[in-house]
Amino acid sequence: MSSKQKASDAMEDNNPTLVSKLRFPEFRKAEGWKYISLNRLAIRAKQKNRDEKIKRALTNSAEFGIVDQRDFFDKDIAIQGKLEGYIVVERGSYVYNPRISSIAPVGPISKNKIGIGVMSPLYIVFKFKDDRNEFYEHFFKTTGWHTYMRQASSTGARHDRMAISSSDFMAMPVPVSSPDEQQKIADCISSLDELIAAQASKVDALKTHKKGLMQQLFPREGETQPRLRFPEFMGSGEWEEKSFSNLCSIKHGFAFDGTFFTNEGEYVLLTPGNFYEEGGYRDRGEKQKYYSGEIPRDYILNCGDLLLAMTEQAAGLLGSPILVPESDKFLHNQRLGLVTKKPGVAWMTEFFFHVFNTQPVRKAIHASSSGAKVRHTSPTKIGEVVFSFPNSMLEQQRITGCLNTLDDLIAAHIQKLEALKTYKKGLIQQIFPSIEVAEA
Repeated sequence: MSSKQKASDAMEDNNPTLVSKLRFPEFRKAEGWKYISLNRLAIRAKQKNRDEKIKRALTNSAEFGIVDQRDFFDKDIAIQGKLEGYIVVERGSYVYNPRISSIAPVGPISKNKIGIGVMSPLYIVFKFKDDRNEFYEHFFKTTGWHTYMRQASSTGARHDRMAISSSDFMAMPVPVSSPDEQQKIADCISSLDELIAAQASKVDALKTHKKGLMQQLFPREGETQPRLRFPEFMGSGEWEEKSFSNLCSIKHGFAFDGTFFTNEGEYVLLTPGNFYEEGGYRDRGEKQKYYSGEIPRDYILNCGDLLLAMTEQAAGLLGSPILVPESDKFLHNQRLGLVTKKPGVAWMTEFFFHVFNTQPVRKAIHASSSGAKVRHTSPTKIGEVVFSFPNSMLEQQRITGCLNTLDDLIAAHIQKLEALKTYKKGLIQQIFPSIEVAEA
């Protein structure tokens, strides 16, 4: 018997009281929760893929759960002819992936919902004896088992994997109550998950609608007139075709001294991480960068300033625009281009924010970039991009108003989605039991 199994058994013998802050009325007078080793509730799967009868290789993603390896990596990582030593993963089985990440700091445990397949023996596969195990599917999405994992294991030589034996893993203590109470909790959280999924679908549908609308409101590549135009501008002729250098100037940001980067302060140092791929300012929360050194006045931004990401820190980010949300708070950092109109140009900044989000302009900016691993562009190269625009402030305003209204609707639905996620997080903290020191 391993030391971890002994520790787990000792925890059961000591019988600590587990208390939920929030309990369904019909269970409030029931006995408290108890700890039981996972190996008393589940059986570790050890069946090998004899004669390679199963060709479907699976993987356990921290973000997406158990998925087909081919779909996840866009290719077969597991080589046919070497699957015989892989473990058979039945539908309904659970899989632990020891690979750690920011999303899964001790590795993810996911339930196989997509069908039978095989996985590398590096994974730990187990199946509950009771088919009603949805409670544990939700429990493994909490941090309630993380402390044990850290105590029972260590990071591997590559520092990106947990090193834990299968016996120590199966000795993990998990909370147990009556089957009815566990099912009630599972049903509650599943209902909330369905609500979150439905709200996420609404957000995706609105974003898809906006993408399609922009393809109609702006000319397509090689065209100078949009497919969809407001009635009052139907007979106004084609849009003008010019390069950005004829309409605006694009200024490099300042190379701020990394010595003065801080986690809090008066001035936010904008980085490509503050840009959404689809455009717009992103508050990075605790990851926000601040600057405490001396600041050149010309690099303190004003509300409504238009900035472009000139480096592709993440896929699809190159050329992404933001409008600065507040004056005297944000700093114009290097690799970001500040866009300002030239005198005498019919230019509505919010309209050109949307212009930089159009597919033809983004495609042209990406084509102007260079770099092997991380692609970069420059003000000069962006200035050479040719595009079509209406030389009418009224038409620019009409298009901007339409898209801004849709953006506001999308933002409202995103806010509702985030509120549901926050509510779920708080509910889980209260509905799952936590250890309390039993009174003598």
